[in-house]
Amino acid sequence: MIEAETKMRVSHPSVKKCIADLVAGFTVETTPRIAETIKDYRQHLRSDTTVYIASLPGANYGDVIAAATRLKREGFNPVPHFAARAIPNKRFLDESLRRLKGETDLQQVFIIAGSVDKPVGEFTDSMQLLETGLFDKYSITRIGVAGHPEGNPDIPDDAIRHALRWKNDFTRRTNAQIYIVTQFCFESKPIIEWDKRIQCEGNRLPIYVGVPGLATLKTLLRYGVACGVGPSMRFLSKQAHHILKLMTVAAPDKLVTELARYRARDSKCGIAGVHMFPLGGLAKSAKWSYAVSDGQFTVDSNGEGFTVDMEPLACGGSSLFVG
Repeated sequence: MIEAETKMRVSHPSVKKCIADLVAGFTVETTPRIAETIKDYRQHLRSDTTVYIASLPGANYGDVIAAATRLKREGFNPVPHFAARAIPNKRFLDESLRRLKGETDLQQVFIIAGSVDKPVGEFTDSMQLLETGLFDKYSITRIGVAGHPEGNPDIPDDAIRHALRWKNDFTRRTNAQIYIVTQFCFESKPIIEWDKRIQCEGNRLPIYVGVPGLATLKTLLRYGVACGVGPSMRFLSKQAHHILKLMTVAAPDKLVTELARYRARDSKCGIAGVHMFPLGGLAKSAKWSYAVSDGQFTVDSNGEGFTVDMEPLACGGSSLFVG
């Protein structure tokens, strides 16, 4: 009843603005392997978009540097991942940052512990990377760290809480502008509950929620299993009970709507924006995201979701949707 009353108090025009404001300035993820399949990112993304470059286990980090250099050349803000457990030593980190600074004028990085079972060198977590002082050496103050609304199968909950407290303290005593980017989830409830809990525990780092882009339910389920997504997998599985629905393309409109509503009505909400994981392909997810940020969508009559007006959108003189 309370939730229903809250929905009734917010008019559809207000909901629409809240949704557009949440998605505006979205960031997006790519990998060196995906970069090999994309002729020109400018066919999909608007200039100055922030693009994260994932460093996958076992990959050559030189490929991450090459992708970052290319993205910078094409007019974007590249944000390379640094996975602590995949970095052999401080010298390697120093050299990688030196190259990235020289080739891309690097301003921003994303650091994680990494999913490698056995560290290849002296680092085991992102806090150790921060303590090297190397990001400060290269004047890199904007630093993203991982958030886990549904927990992390590789890290105990107490260790996650300790790390978040440490990073909040690190921000207070340094010039670092640390923020959180979460793993993608399929429903809003675990995200909202997690945000409320960590705010009560003292978190003041802004949060960018990982949102799965447009993809078939089959694709979303596959990525969810591979990435260790938690309870929200059950929410997605309920939608895929019929085999024909597995090939239905799902959009995260309900998730985004509920997060936008929460952000609008709770002054303590720590959510600052969204980070898109283009699981079904960059073209579709980018087109959808720009349409939402531009307000080119219609809120459903019940106010619980929306439909995007998927007309071709201009992007540097070309269509975003080239597929």
